[in-house]
Amino acid sequence: MSQAQTMPAIAPSSASALQRGLRSARLRRIVRRLPHYLLLSVLAIITVYPFWWTLVTALSTTGDVYSFPPPLWPQDPSLVNFIEVFDTIDLLAFYKNSLLISGATVVGTLVICSLAAYPLARMQFPGRKLVFGAIIATMILPAEINFLVNFITVSKLQLTDSVTGVVLPNLAGAVGIFLMKQAFEAVPQDLIDAARVDGANEWEIFWKIMLPLAKPALGALAILTLVTAWNQYIWPSVVMTSPENFPLSVGVQYLSGSFSFKTRVVAAGAVLTVIPILIVFLFTQRYFLRGFDGAVK
Repeated sequence: MSQAQTMPAIAPSSASALQRGLRSARLRRIVRRLPHYLLLSVLAIITVYPFWWTLVTALSTTGDVYSFPPPLWPQDPSLVNFIEVFDTIDLLAFYKNSLLISGATVVGTLVICSLAAYPLARMQFPGRKLVFGAIIATMILPAEINFLVNFITVSKLQLTDSVTGVVLPNLAGAVGIFLMKQAFEAVPQDLIDAARVDGANEWEIFWKIMLPLAKPALGALAILTLVTAWNQYIWPSVVMTSPENFPLSVGVQYLSGSFSFKTRVVAAGAVLTVIPILIVFLFTQRYFLRGFDGAVK
């Protein structure tokens, strides 16, 4: 009877002690994670600020563009700078050229990188590790180091001032081959052995088993290639000579004249260049992260 009478007195104190312990543990967890959140916040601000400044400049019609500290909100906002972009250059034609170049680059990169990665991941042949090491070693070289060789090759093939000349040197990349190789290596060997027992040849294994299972990696590679091809500037400006063939990244240079530089109009052109690829990435970022998850593992 005495034990039954003391139980209600013990239970509330135990519950309050448990709640205090939970609050203390939650507080310690928040304090422990606070430096990480602060660091991520600072990195996010540093990453987003250049685009935000460009957008503010494009929407503003008054004020000093180069004032410090720069304004965080548009001053007398208007779309007049964007209208001037459409009046100055043939923006739709440049969009069409960028879509053509980017689309061809994505399709070609997926085909070539997957075909190159499959034997490196699943076939045994002399020098396999040496070949893969040589491919990975090219990642430390800047892309500009290949411009001279690529331009001579494209000129000899008479592909200058053409979409093929812009696309061809960008089809086989070390990042794409590495990403697809990691995805193919993640496929269980038992599945491949079972396909061989059923009579499947290497092409059937590659096409019907490996590629469907590597869809996340293919999606990640497609997004990465699309962003890179859309934003590239130096190589198309070297190969292309006819303004009507320029992609958008090169065509916006006509917004600045020889003797004048309209910063707000150029900023509006830069915003119009970035927005399409930014929208694509926002809607497909989960596939991008899923594809790179296998490569990290």
